[in-house]
Amino acid sequence: MGYQYKTFFFGNVKEFINSLSLKDQEKVIGAATTLGNGEFRSVSVKQLKGELKELRVKRYRLIFFIHTNTICFIRIFIKKSQKTPKNEIELAEKIYKLYTNK
Repeated sequence: MGYQYKTFFFGNVKEFINSLSLKDQEKVIGAATTLGNGEFRSVSVKQLKGELKELRVKRYRLIFFIHTNTICFIRIFIKKSQKTPKNEIELAEKIYKLYTNK
């Protein structure tokens, strides 16, 4: 077991997850919990840009960053193409900068 992180879901991410089927909710929350336990190799994580990373769970993608000891999930969307949509990355960058004051 690795380093323990707190996990924080922005409001829009919580709402999206709550709208999923119970089975998909469990998969997404389970993957986020695994990350929170510091088990990064047990889940599919892709480096996006700078401090932004993407957690892949089935067809869902959660954009997150780590600030101090907290994993902040800031965006979630359904994968529709190979590449992460540019607008999702740009929005996540803005949120990251606001959150971290960078």
